[in-house]
Amino acid sequence: MPRAIGWTDRLIAVCDRGLETLAGGGMAAARPSPAAAVAEAPLTAAERAESARLLRVNRAGEIAAQALYGAQALFARDGATARRLEQAAAEEGDHLAWCTARLDELGGRRSLLDPFWYLGSAAVGALAGIAGDAASLGFVAETERQVEAHLDDHLDRLPPADLKSRAILEQMAADEVRHGEEAAAAGAAPIREPVRSLMALGGGLLRRLAYRL
Repeated sequence: MPRAIGWTDRLIAVCDRGLETLAGGGMAAARPSPAAAVAEAPLTAAERAESARLLRVNRAGEIAAQALYGAQALFARDGATARRLEQAAAEEGDHLAWCTARLDELGGRRSLLDPFWYLGSAAVGALAGIAGDAASLGFVAETERQVEAHLDDHLDRLPPADLKSRAILEQMAADEVRHGEEAAAAGAAPIREPVRSLMALGGGLLRRLAYRL
């Protein structure tokens, strides 16, 4: 009979994922990149630089997502909730791998603040998990709602010719919507003020700093 996965196992998994995320950009994607089937279009130097900055921001967000959902899963009360969070983290891991590969193709650099994004998000995820499963799922639903709005903004700002990056961000947006809907269906509690505003403030800080650093 297979041994049940316990808290210690999940802690080891979170630490392992953290090391892989910070050392090499995360594990290999389980799904092929949406950009793989899209031909590379000629981009000016300015367009490549802007696409790279936007991809760096989204990659930093996926670094944060790995820590956030991993910590929430670690403190989940119910096994089904933990598995749901772990599945979301795995799909966000695909996003991280896609963004990393595309950023490298564009010749961009990774955020200098990646360890900060990871550790800060792990702390936030732990607090959300400790607050209980309903609150933790509510945090997921609100996070995904805010990320969807952020991705829509980046799709508007992305150079029109950069169809490879666009394909990645569009698939990410679709996944984020689904994650939010699944969390809501699983019993997410509404997130009220001032928590929603604090979440938006943290997300805005990441976007501004990762765009430059």
